Amino acid sequence: MDQPPVSSVTPPAAVPAKLRAMGTRQLLLLGMLVVVACVLPFVLGNYRVFQLTLALAYAIALLGLNMLTGFNGQISLGHGAFYAIGAYTAAILMDKAGFPYWATIPVSGVVCLVAGFLFGLPALRLEGLYLALATFALGVAMPQILKHKSLEHWTGGAMGVVIVKPDAPEGIPLSQDQWLYFFTLAWALLLFWVAWNLLRGRVGRALVAIRDQPIAAQAMGVNTAIYKSLTFGVSAFYTGVAGALGAIAVQFVAPDSFTIFLSLTLLIGVVIGGLASISGAIYGALFIQFVPNIADQISKAAPWAIYGVFLILFMYVMPSGVAGMVKMLRHRLSRSK
Repeated sequence: MDQPPVSSVTPPAAVPAKLRAMGTRQLLLLGMLVVVACVLPFVLGNYRVFQLTLALAYAIALLGLNMLTGFNGQISLGHGAFYAIGAYTAAILMDKAGFPYWATIPVSGVVCLVAGFLFGLPALRLEGLYLALATFALGVAMPQILKHKSLEHWTGGAMGVVIVKPDAPEGIPLSQDQWLYFFTLAWALLLFWVAWNLLRGRVGRALVAIRDQPIAAQAMGVNTAIYKSLTFGVSAFYTGVAGALGAIAVQFVAPDSFTIFLSLTLLIGVVIGGLASISGAIYGALFIQFVPNIADQISKAAPWAIYGVFLILFMYVMPSGVAGMVKMLRHRLSRSK
């Protein structure tokens, strides 16, 4: 009598205990980080809570840009434009249409999703530095577009739009800054979870294949055109949501707040945090939010020179970004045990 065929699927019991332990430790670490994040607003002052809220918004934007640049290999020097579109969408909806602040977040994301997808279609003909130059032009042009007379009724021209900071829902004993922090944290956790599921599965493998071996990926049946366009759109969606959250936190939007320097700052955050790393978005956001303030405290006369020194040090000590350094240290610790 023939024996039944041996299943090619490894049963859960065969999974090495060490790997299961590593997964458990990662979950515990993640849970501890979430607990710490929830405690911080109650032990810090309102200004620090406001800074952390902006850092969370930047982390969402950096995650979106990292999908495009780190995972898909498309260099963008103009993502500040999508941040501006998201911020202005939220501001206009709140100021002109009377939308509740929470309803403007998904709308801002969808508007940027459409804008990013449409921009990504012609950008399919461009690669490398040529794509970077096209996105750079978008970032340079955006402040002037927002100041144009035909849009002045909506955008407020050079004067911008003032937003009223929302209060916490009735019955929740939180200040405005604390509530906005938790509101932004909830969006960050949701979007990071979505990105983790996308990038750790088939979609993520396709994006990396297009980045590393585009011809081989196309030969294997990956539709590179649609993947590139959708990645641009999803990346813009994340950046637009971040722009809306940042605008609500700051309570003000103006064209001069979204210059090309913002786009460059977002790219710096991606590189410092770590390319093709989900956790790198958090490290990069903390860098671009707090390091300029530290540089200003060190030297009032030349803060940007100090900032440049920090950049050089980070790149010299951590060429693969903060996330790469953390991963290397964890690997060494696990091998030493």
